[in-house]
Amino acid sequence: MKRFPAKKAVSPSADLRDLAECVEKFSGKTIVLLGDFVADEFRYGEISRVSREAPVLILRHRETHLVPGGGANAANNLVSLGARVLPITAVGDDAAGDALVHHFRQKGVNTSGLLCVKGWTTPTKSRFLAGWAHTVAQQVLRVDYEPHAPLSEAIRQKIQRKLSASLPRADALAISDYGIGVASPELVREATARLGNSVPVTLDARYRLHSYAESGITSATPNEAELEAEHHTAMASNVEALARAGRSTLSSMKLKALLVTRGRHGVALFESGHRHTLIPVHGSDQAVDVTGAGDTVLAAYTLALACAASPLEAAHIANIAGGLVVMKRGTATVSRQELLDAICSEISGTAS
Repeated sequence: MKRFPAKKAVSPSADLRDLAECVEKFSGKTIVLLGDFVADEFRYGEISRVSREAPVLILRHRETHLVPGGGANAANNLVSLGARVLPITAVGDDAAGDALVHHFRQKGVNTSGLLCVKGWTTPTKSRFLAGWAHTVAQQVLRVDYEPHAPLSEAIRQKIQRKLSASLPRADALAISDYGIGVASPELVREATARLGNSVPVTLDARYRLHSYAESGITSATPNEAELEAEHHTAMASNVEALARAGRSTLSSMKLKALLVTRGRHGVALFESGHRHTLIPVHGSDQAVDVTGAGDTVLAAYTLALACAASPLEAAHIANIAGGLVVMKRGTATVSRQELLDAICSEISGTAS
């Protein structure tokens, strides 16, 4: 194991050396991820002219990239951070679904939990980016392709069986609910009943966070906008309003911890006993691209908890990972080495 310099505090309850040693343990952990896999497609083109038919730009297509998005991005980040990942989800029998399965096979991931559903559509977010040579492409349009029908009961039962078979090997269970229908409070409740309190169960839910109350979730990682929607309020960076909403969600969902991501304001961690900690953003507060940053936070936070980190230590690690990924364009990941390097750089900076 790598040796680190003397401990340097980043908060009253966490220090940089402990964070680095935790990240070193990532590669020994197995994470089961249940959630909605999305294909993030990026179509790049050069602006050739303005159409005569309508006042719109005409793009000359140059290239198309398809990368894992949604829960697939969380799984991809877990792989990049060094974990052994057991993904449980459904994809369509289409090109996007095939591409996602192929991606994870190439990464050496066990894809037996990726169920290919005939006649179903793999959720796909197709982004069109325009620019000229030697300029940064800008997104001008996004088209979403979504399933026209929910998953059948037979497929839900298959997902349940796959999940039950995978959990005995898990150091943690991560739920990524983008509202597509793979994850549900009922399914999670049944799965966690068999786990007891033996492993962390984390949740990133786009639309129905409070529906998972009393379903065995130990930690949740909503962003500030999602928390606002749950409480029907506008916080507008009001720390007191954030504190009220955070404590309310922590209590009503019976969580051990609630990690709220706040963009350029960093993260807020709520724990039992009315404790909450505001952690400033890591690095620059001028993000290059926030696409999929919540998936990176979920992955890093879950892995840290699986390594027996405290919620505060896990929050610091997730905050650093999120700060790194938003400086990359498109749907991106953070590697374990990048995360270690960032922590070690902080150690060096505080020592000088």
